[in-house]
Amino acid sequence: MRELLFFNQVFKEKIWGGSKLKAMFNVDEGISNIGECWTVSAHLNGLSTVRNGSFQGLTLKQLWKEKKELFGSIEGDEFPLLIKFIDAGEDLSIQVHPDDEYAGQWANGSKGKTECWYILDCTSNCEIIFGHNASTKEEFEKLVLQGAWSLLLNKLTVYKDDFIYVPSGTVHALKQGTMVLEIQQPSDVTYRLYDYDRVENGKPRQLHIKESIDVAMVPHWIESYEPQVCKGNGFTKTVLIQNSFFKVIKYEINGAMAQTQDEPFVVMGVIEGSGSIDGIEVKIGDHWLIPYDYGCYRLEGKMTIIASNTVPKTY
Repeated sequence: MRELLFFNQVFKEKIWGGSKLKAMFNVDEGISNIGECWTVSAHLNGLSTVRNGSFQGLTLKQLWKEKKELFGSIEGDEFPLLIKFIDAGEDLSIQVHPDDEYAGQWANGSKGKTECWYILDCTSNCEIIFGHNASTKEEFEKLVLQGAWSLLLNKLTVYKDDFIYVPSGTVHALKQGTMVLEIQQPSDVTYRLYDYDRVENGKPRQLHIKESIDVAMVPHWIESYEPQVCKGNGFTKTVLIQNSFFKVIKYEINGAMAQTQDEPFVVMGVIEGSGSIDGIEVKIGDHWLIPYDYGCYRLEGKMTIIASNTVPKTY
């Protein structure tokens, strides 16, 4: 099919949200503190709709169900990615996500939530919470119940253009001043371990202590992946990660690049600059899907694109 599918965004107001997404997308809606912008999603909590072409107005969930040929007829009961922008105007809660097995049993059959972040912007000397210092599950639980967060939690300094893999079970939190593009499994299950005693609508936000202790990775470990870089005339292609959950590639275009779409599907989004794909103008924030058997496409301009696809072994 020689048609690109562009998507409308879904904006989420959050207690910790900021103002950068509102400015990026020129949002006129009466929403303040936009924390998340879901750009490609077949999840019921934020369905993407196609904004152009033959499938205009249809949701990604409908297409996955009724037009599987667009995705190479790969198996699975739901579209295997959820892509969003996150703007941390304040610190996010300390949290941890379950894997497929735990979520399937205790979260109404949901998928687990392994994710990755591309750091789009951050303040100087910016830190995030990433991992912890406990050696055993018993030590982890003891420090949690004592509220000994300074002893338990590990901080990581991050910089613009860092890429961070966050497998399920990782204790983590984005901190104030961080903006990321997140690519994740199609899940909205989050277990809050600590939330700074914040109040929302007059009540403390719900915590999930037992679930967090259950699913936390102990001891914490980091799975490393060496980026694969390929330079060409007018572009640089960097494979940031490739595993059973997703394949994520960064394209830095400074001129033009031609490539053949040989995957079941590819999702692309502009994170910096502007340009075009097959003559269609694209700018920062735009996301689109290149369907199966699309053939050759051409990217032109001065822009950075994050592309992703996946055929998880669990689907």
